[in-house]
Amino acid sequence: MAATRSRSRLHALARQPGLVLSVLVLLVVVAWALAPRLFTTQDPIQGVAAQRLRPPSAEHWFGTDYLGRDLYARVVHGAALSLSATVVAVGVALVAGAVIGALAGYAGGWLDGALMRLMDVLLAIPGLLLALALVTALGFGVLQVAVAVGVVSVANFARVTRAEVLTVRHADFVTAARGGGVRGPGVLVTHVLPNSAGPVLSLAALDIGSILLTVSALSFLGFGAAPPTPEWGALVAGGRDYLRAAWWLTTFPGLVIAVVVLSTNRVARALERRRRESW
Repeated sequence: MAATRSRSRLHALARQPGLVLSVLVLLVVVAWALAPRLFTTQDPIQGVAAQRLRPPSAEHWFGTDYLGRDLYARVVHGAALSLSATVVAVGVALVAGAVIGALAGYAGGWLDGALMRLMDVLLAIPGLLLALALVTALGFGVLQVAVAVGVVSVANFARVTRAEVLTVRHADFVTAARGGGVRGPGVLVTHVLPNSAGPVLSLAALDIGSILLTVSALSFLGFGAAPPTPEWGALVAGGRDYLRAAWWLTTFPGLVIAVVVLSTNRVARALERRRRESW
């Protein structure tokens, strides 16, 4: 039985080559972030002046920049900062949004109205503009960018969590738990939230791509890591002045961002479809 189930899963994956490729891309990028030295021995910080602005070759896969630094090495080492900022932003949005949405949906009344009006205000402000304002107030840096982008995304998570809590809190098993003596926060933590988590986690997976784009956009504008630290958005920005002479400086980091975003969206859609089918 187990062998038959495994073969059916393999056949299902074989019919979705795009999904398999997306998973492989994400595994490679995560490996870049965790162990960059396994993929390149080049120094991402120190360059060789005699090799500045070299085009892509067997020695330098992505070419070199205006200081003679290997661009592939900088992209590989930049994965850690870009992905960690994205994970922190998603975590901030997920935790804060889940808490706000759960309180609003479970408590109801004036608290629900006040919290949801606050979320409406956040949704009314363009996301990038709000992120720029927050990161200006918090200061420059990767952590500040991640927190700012996370705050911008809180409203979406809060609304989804609230909708799920409103549905689950009237379910039969919640009523039975109250009848068994479980009260207030105990019902919310042990019964309502766990059964509301599916759509919220699906939203987190779907939002990873857009959050990565926003983090990269803020880094492109100069709010992220200070030079010479490699970061994907900053790498794209660093090649702006060399588009005519060295197209690869912006092309390859931009392609990496685009491929990672497309891959995360593809995998997230597959997970969401599987979750819906399981229901």
